[in-house]
Amino acid sequence: MKKIDNISDRELYEKMDYLKLLSKLYPNISKASTEIINLEAILNLPKGTEHFITDIHGEYEPFVHVLKNGSGVIKRKIDELFDGELMDDEKKKLATLVYYPEQKLEYIEKETENIDDFYRINMYRLIKLCKYASSKYTRSKVRKLLPDDFKYIIEELLHEHMNSEHKEKYYKSIIETIIETDRAKDFIIAISELIQKLVVDRLHVIGDIFDRGPRPDIIVDKLMQHHCVDIQWGNHDILWMGAASGEKTCVANALRISARYANLDVVEDIYGINLLPLATFAIETYGDDPCLQFMPKIGDEEVSTTEKTLMAKMHKAISIIQFKLEGEVIKRRPEFEMEHRLLLNMIDYEKGTIKIRGKEYELKDKNFPTIDPKNPYKLTAEEKDVIEKVTRSFRTSDKLQRHVEFLFSKGSIFLKVNSNLLIHACIPLNKDGSFMSMKLKGKEYSGRELMIQMENIAREGFISRDSDPDKQYGQDIMWYMWTGKCSSLFGKDNMTTFERYFIEEKESHVENKNPYYTLREDEDICKKLFDEFELDINDSHIINGHVPVKSKSGESPIKANGKILVIDGGFSKAYQDKTGIAGYTLIYNSKTIQLVSHQPFSSMEEAICDENDIISTTVVVEHKAERKMVRDTDEGKRMQNEIDELKMLLKAYQKGLIKQKYNV
Repeated sequence: MKKIDNISDRELYEKMDYLKLLSKLYPNISKASTEIINLEAILNLPKGTEHFITDIHGEYEPFVHVLKNGSGVIKRKIDELFDGELMDDEKKKLATLVYYPEQKLEYIEKETENIDDFYRINMYRLIKLCKYASSKYTRSKVRKLLPDDFKYIIEELLHEHMNSEHKEKYYKSIIETIIETDRAKDFIIAISELIQKLVVDRLHVIGDIFDRGPRPDIIVDKLMQHHCVDIQWGNHDILWMGAASGEKTCVANALRISARYANLDVVEDIYGINLLPLATFAIETYGDDPCLQFMPKIGDEEVSTTEKTLMAKMHKAISIIQFKLEGEVIKRRPEFEMEHRLLLNMIDYEKGTIKIRGKEYELKDKNFPTIDPKNPYKLTAEEKDVIEKVTRSFRTSDKLQRHVEFLFSKGSIFLKVNSNLLIHACIPLNKDGSFMSMKLKGKEYSGRELMIQMENIAREGFISRDSDPDKQYGQDIMWYMWTGKCSSLFGKDNMTTFERYFIEEKESHVENKNPYYTLREDEDICKKLFDEFELDINDSHIINGHVPVKSKSGESPIKANGKILVIDGGFSKAYQDKTGIAGYTLIYNSKTIQLVSHQPFSSMEEAICDENDIISTTVVVEHKAERKMVRDTDEGKRMQNEIDELKMLLKAYQKGLIKQKYNV
């Protein structure tokens, strides 16, 4: 912390151009000193709560619930605040009211005789809870979060003592007037949503919003409304981002996965992408083919046999197109080192076999009407027409483009924040613990720099004009990030999609995890990883998702003595049989880092009507001896720099180097 008296003239002259610009914001000593006082005060507040979540995979209902309850933070605050004052069932009702105020009030209004009494009691409780939740923030920060309709009223109720005899009637009259003017319901909704914002200062989503689950779009919409969120891209996210940019291989992959999990309605109905060309082509080309290996994985929803059959044909059609398109990219980009994925030319189409790594396998499906054995990667005229039309739909979908623009604006491959490194899958390593390297645009990169370069090139693939030569390379990199061995979003040496569809023997399905997943338990390797990202190993963590932690088999999400936390616990229903739970989340407040494991979410309806919260178990991973304050955070360091600069401005005013301005 720099004292004003210790600022030298040399420092002032070196910074004079900047200080003159700063003086436009703070034109005199009074305004500059007031801002210093405000910032110094903020530095001494407790750090806000951070909420970490990953691998949501379109499961919007449990995601929305966990977002609303702050992974149990709201329930804990209610327990702390109303301990000995409310019965357990009253606490549950209050918590549900905070999570789903609009829906819960509709339910309560139908079964409550004197609704005004309910309003009155719960408005007081919610104001008390809101005061408690806002206690670690400045008034100005709380003011920014206040709903427009009740900004003045809530601010009055939050920041004064309601038991003051001078204002007791004043506060009671506010509550009574809200009820009399029929605004109680609106007020309760507004203050409940404010509480949800106050309990979590910042949300971190560590990848994989898309694929498998039914409504990724709802998740992105919710994130776009969030007051403070960042996203670390997952491999499924970059796939859709590539598709939105017009990369045909990503388009084919995204459609294939949607067909596999019977989620084509997301593509067609939600994002407005015209699938008629693909459906028509699939029926005409695979009309007599049962496509048994391509039957969709159906959940509990009832889907007719006719729909399943059509989806299977579309699934096979887009898969073959995908394999051909991937061949084009692999041949175009030798630096990707993916020649081992060129399999269509390894098929003996007469015998119905394929040779991989010197071994011959019989194919489960031998019908390839669109493949020319002499030129297996060439698209037919019909296939080319299909992928062109579907890709055009991806690029012109307003909703998808908005969602992907949001992912680019709020997202990154990795994020360093408050001494934590957030990354979806891994930091690619060789078996000896050295960083994997890859040549990009003719230059070799590894470790952190490789990840930065991949991100920059991917952005070019989305933002650049079609005529820009960097456009195609950026798009190809997005596909590589989905499936390449040096991709920190993928974390494997192979993606054996073809083998899983066409070969029975599971030995051909093997996808080896990057050595990172075994080496990360080694203390020396951990130190190397932290050094690479300029983090202090004694006070930092790496937080990953991507690979589901098999909790029911005894696997722990806490690795390397708590230095690495893997919080993919199976939000996606497809993984819950393996994990035994329905997801992990992480809470990092001023005193503790808490790992929260969640049981499956029943439904939003049961949560509202029966007040069934997600059953969650919290484990304290780390307890701080001293409470972390804002000054200990990245934002606090930024504020301290601002304070130092303002002190220099004060010194410049005091010495007459910059003239003060008044009445501005």
